[in-house]
Amino acid sequence: MSLQLKAIGAEVFVPNNQSIPEALKRTTHLGLCAHQDDLEFMAYHGILECFGRKDRGFTGVTVTNGSGSARDSHYKDYTDEQMMEVRKLEQKKAAYVGEYAAHFLLNHPSKAVKDPKDPNVAADLDLVLSHTKPEVVYTHNFADKHDTHVAVALRVIAAIRRMPKADRPKKVIGCEVWRSLDWLCDSDKVVMAVDDHENLADALMGVFDSQICGGKRYDLATRGRRLANATYFESHAVDKSKALAWGMDLTPLVNNESVDPFDFTKSYIDRFAAEVKERVSRLAGK
Repeated sequence: MSLQLKAIGAEVFVPNNQSIPEALKRTTHLGLCAHQDDLEFMAYHGILECFGRKDRGFTGVTVTNGSGSARDSHYKDYTDEQMMEVRKLEQKKAAYVGEYAAHFLLNHPSKAVKDPKDPNVAADLDLVLSHTKPEVVYTHNFADKHDTHVAVALRVIAAIRRMPKADRPKKVIGCEVWRSLDWLCDSDKVVMAVDDHENLADALMGVFDSQICGGKRYDLATRGRRLANATYFESHAVDKSKALAWGMDLTPLVNNESVDPFDFTKSYIDRFAAEVKERVSRLAGK
């Protein structure tokens, strides 16, 4: 099976040597992210849901080519082309460690992803979704502060909306990376327990040496965020989990094409503002 991906250097990696059709058929959980390492930080819940399971499969999709990343230490003199190759290899290592069904490396430049009219990004996402038909999708959320992350989320929602309704995922979750989702009202949070297999979580994050050694301790920051989420979730109860990740439920966006992504996200912000106002007013005696 040859998938006609649009970008030069794009590929599908299958870590267990299955054929591509067999691997994609296993997919129940699909993670679509901007950069190499995003999935391991934001979609560990999906990886855990499928790890060691024969009836489920996690497939990853990295949309960009990984150029332009911060670099230091061993990697400080690497060119963009060298960094792209290193980051691609690191992502393949993660796919192997996490026992992914498959991983798509779409290899698009960020500027293409941020262009809403780019036909190649749209075509590749359509291809991925048509061959995987996942039950659950993990992607970025619209309150993220990284332009490429938000662009990927927009392209993903648009692609799912182009799917036949019968093939659309049952759940679409916007995950936290470049901004925590702790501010969401508790009733609006998609609560994802991610405390199983701590060694696996550390291994998945640790393979991205070019980013960690290159000057960004994403591994420690992500571990700390998950611990903080669990500890600060309940003020009057003992912790039920040692690590939690928050998500934003984007499913209504794919079930109703008339809903605008900004208006949808603003509704979460408005509910948060109303919660804060109610608490402050009540305790101030107003």
